[in-house]
Amino acid sequence: MSSSPLTPTPGSCYKFTVRSAEEAVALIREKFGANARVLSVRSIEQKGWRKLFSAPKLEVIAQIDAPAAPASASPSLAAAPAMPLAEISSEPALPDSLGSEAKPRMSAPPPPAMGLADLLRRSGLTETALNRLQARQNWRELSRLPLHRALVETSRLLREQVEARATRGPLSRAAFLGAPGVGRTTALCKWLSVEVFRRARMGHVVSVEFDRPNPLGPLPVFAEALGVPLAHFPCETRPAVPGGFVYFDLPAISAHRPADNAAIAAWLEREQITERVLVLNAAYDRASMRDAYAAGRDLGVTHLVFTHLDEVPQWGKLWDYLFDEAVDPLFLATGPSLTGDCEEDVSGALVRRTLPDNETPAA
Repeated sequence: MSSSPLTPTPGSCYKFTVRSAEEAVALIREKFGANARVLSVRSIEQKGWRKLFSAPKLEVIAQIDAPAAPASASPSLAAAPAMPLAEISSEPALPDSLGSEAKPRMSAPPPPAMGLADLLRRSGLTETALNRLQARQNWRELSRLPLHRALVETSRLLREQVEARATRGPLSRAAFLGAPGVGRTTALCKWLSVEVFRRARMGHVVSVEFDRPNPLGPLPVFAEALGVPLAHFPCETRPAVPGGFVYFDLPAISAHRPADNAAIAAWLEREQITERVLVLNAAYDRASMRDAYAAGRDLGVTHLVFTHLDEVPQWGKLWDYLFDEAVDPLFLATGPSLTGDCEEDVSGALVRRTLPDNETPAA
């Protein structure tokens, strides 16, 4: 339903966003009548990955001129001629001060076509992950496909590489390790809620301290709410119920001084705890993450948890860690909740966040 033109004050400026020049013409004529003059038009790209496949919108700024002066009025007092609405384009309007000789509009050259490798880099995929893909025999064939098909195939290849590893059994006796500030205890609480609520498993948690304090944070209250006993070492480190679990909350490890982790390494070996979960803060810079990961690998970690993903705009850098076949991804912590924000389909979540509009390839 169309509305009557507005009667704004002459000299007023209005800004609005439209999908096309034709829509701008219709909107200006409907809302402002014949006294509207376009000052500028600029293209606005979509946010995120959708900008690669969606047409940009137009931001239009229009000014309302005073009604045309009578013929007897002095030419210097006459209103500036309005820009014809049909001439709206994605370039700013030429200022009136340039005179009556209109300069020809030069159409901008089309942007260069973006290849698959460039698209993957923009997703945050590291050169390490990209090199793994480019080393495959079918990369040349893959890069020649239409981009939407190439992205689907790339998603499948990435998941294949991650999920080709041998499947481990469920955790039974696992220590949670991590540098200070990574959310190690919060990650343990999340995993306890998965075990109790989703899998109906029972067990207990052991807090361990050495020559440094180990703040428990919300763990005591949360464990009590779940009905999971919390003990302090020395205590029983074997499951107390058939098919149950024992999880160990250890002090923070050092990412820069391996010698500081010697006590933790010796304790893990002495207690024969072979399942070791490394917690990494995905919001850290890549160098800090690599240092923490190297310290964890020195301690023989078998599983991996990423935290603080609600603070990370691009998840592509995480693929590098998933290619390590000796370490299984356990889950992604996508928020601060102790009983939720826990994504166990790690490779699937990364595909959804790093590659747009994934769909199952046709058979």
